[in-house]
Amino acid sequence: MRRDVFQAIADPTRRDILLLLTKDRKNLNTLAEHFNMSRQAVSLHVKYLSECGVITIQKEGRERYCNLEAKKLAEIEDWLNPFKALWEARLDRLDNYLNELQGKQKK
Repeated sequence: MRRDVFQAIADPTRRDILLLLTKDRKNLNTLAEHFNMSRQAVSLHVKYLSECGVITIQKEGRERYCNLEAKKLAEIEDWLNPFKALWEARLDRLDNYLNELQGKQKK
């Protein structure tokens, strides 16, 4: 099954794992300490994220370290850009309307 970046962020635990990896790489045990679930459950989420291409896993001795692949997450930004433009335009119109109302109240 082919997985994509949107499937990676669909689950709150996976989103939390991605946030933890924004500062630096972490091994599976360190990641598991942040969640109220088994190490095996965290490992399954990590595997899923790896299949989606948003993290890479490097083996160093007996440890497996997870690294964030931020470039892959850019797909989300690209998809969101039209919505961002839409909301910015709407908020600009609201701002203009509120400024008009304030101007009328001062008169």
